Amino acid sequence: MKSTGIVRRVDSLGRIVIPIELRELFGIKRKDPIEIFVDNSAIILKKYVRCCEFCDNTKKLVLFNNKLICHKCIKEMLTLIS
Repeated sequence: MKSTGIVRRVDSLGRIVIPIELRELFGIKRKDPIEIFVDNSAIILKKYVRCCEFCDNTKKLVLFNNKLICHKCIKEMLTLIS
């Protein structure tokens, strides 16, 4: 993990501000969803991107039973049942 040297305080509501330089670097705009991960003792913030439940593909997604699945994985599943 690479340190940016940037330190921010948590406010009384538990919020932090992501500096504009980092938002621009990662293409994060106002109201973009941010996904939160935990890795041992680290909290990792990542711009949320909708992707296939099976292969992480982000193109041609279909919502099925509240899960996103790409066309490629749907085709693979169809070959398994035919």
